[in-house]
Amino acid sequence: MVDVSVILVSYNTIEMTKTALNHLESSSHNLETEVFVIDNDSKDHSVEVLRNEYPNINLIENKSNVGFGRANNQALPNIKGRYVLLLNTDAFVETDTVAKTVQYMDANPCCGILGVRLIGRDGELQPSCRYFPTPWNLFLGRSGLKRFIRGAKLVDDMSWDHASVRDCDWVPGCYLLIRKEVIDEVGLFDPRYFLYYEEVDLCFAAKSAGWGVTYFPYTSVIHLGGESAKHQGEISTKSQQIESLKIESELLYFRKNHGLMGVLEHLLLDSLADFIQFAKDIVKARSPKKIIFNLRRAMFVWKMFFRTELATVATR
Repeated sequence: MVDVSVILVSYNTIEMTKTALNHLESSSHNLETEVFVIDNDSKDHSVEVLRNEYPNINLIENKSNVGFGRANNQALPNIKGRYVLLLNTDAFVETDTVAKTVQYMDANPCCGILGVRLIGRDGELQPSCRYFPTPWNLFLGRSGLKRFIRGAKLVDDMSWDHASVRDCDWVPGCYLLIRKEVIDEVGLFDPRYFLYYEEVDLCFAAKSAGWGVTYFPYTSVIHLGGESAKHQGEISTKSQQIESLKIESELLYFRKNHGLMGVLEHLLLDSLADFIQFAKDIVKARSPKKIIFNLRRAMFVWKMFFRTELATVATR
């Protein structure tokens, strides 16, 4: 019996993919594992290198970039593990990570999804245990008004003790250990998400079905972040996210999980946040390019709402 089926999606990150695979091999200990790498039409000879240097992995070669969620889904018909581990190519596990997390889930059958402590290349703790996004908490974050609202459950709350096990809403997908029964019940990723919000949506579905989502602090993963996305579009320096793909996924998520009224509430508050930032930039005498940015962003969000047919279909 296979204990863990590991899925990695590769996109122009061959050196990091090799590092991730090497770390993974030393972390499994006596567990029986199988590894799937889905390559999204990389241009850095990833397929050739993986075939030559890692003959034991299951390699799926796409002829185009089908997106992160869809690529992960391609491995599902062939997996045999009791657990499925989604691992980013820019996420490097410790020598005990896989063994410890499987041991925890074996001992806690109500835990459906588990994430771990994430550390950046600079050694700083990254958000590892998050609240679900809502129109209100996203508005507070984007508008800068969060400092005036005490007790608000912001998506990234770093104020709590990260040294203890904690139930949470969702955990980042760079290291996501999932019980196979969860996938059998709710599926893996909604293929409409090209990039971003896949794991948020999955955790929402799992919790709605009664499964627990857990943050496990007793092992760490080094997560670089944003490496594959560099090849897909312009990344904002602050969030390392491609704005257009993030906006589209956000709209799809709210429409799917909160209905038409939920996505409209998000649109109105999101636009209000843009106008607040626009006013701040004028008061602070920012550059014209900076001042106009938030107005252009607000218009683009509404444009995406209609391009996605009121946030129901993907644009690619």
